[in-house]
Amino acid sequence: MSKRISPWGLVAEFPTSAALLHAVERTREEGYEVLDAFSPYPIEEISEALGHHHSRLPALVLIGAILGGLAGFGLQYWTSVIDYPLNVGGRPLNSIIAFLPVIFECTILFGALTAVFGMLALNGLPRPHHPVFNSSRFKLASQDAFFLSIEARDPKFSVPDTPELMSELGASSVEVVDD
Repeated sequence: MSKRISPWGLVAEFPTSAALLHAVERTREEGYEVLDAFSPYPIEEISEALGHHHSRLPALVLIGAILGGLAGFGLQYWTSVIDYPLNVGGRPLNSIIAFLPVIFECTILFGALTAVFGMLALNGLPRPHHPVFNSSRFKLASQDAFFLSIEARDPKFSVPDTPELMSELGASSVEVVDD
């Protein structure tokens, strides 16, 4: 059985960063939601125009750090009180002051690992190949071109209408990209 090729979406090339920003704003006004922009350098206004506001990563890092601190305390408590209690000089077995360095280090370690793996998971990485790479002109995105992609899973996406809108917005090249 042959694999049916369906369009992944559309890639439109714009001559300047201002034209790309204008196209993103107008496309969002038209009701498109699943889109992304690519440029050879960061453009601060683009992320706000695309609707990227808040990330769940800081909350994940906080949860990871808290769990790390609790794991560090649990490890110290289990080894010092339950598994191998040693009473030295009449000191308490569960001294929180003695446990602080390990708790601190586990908090930092778990928070950092949660940040790395959370970022990878939230970004959908690793993804060695993205369908936008199927565009013949997309290699210019790292040199001197500005691109706007709209995915076919967007409710407003249609093959005849969306390329026409991109042409009206001043795209120098519009290409429907297969999956």
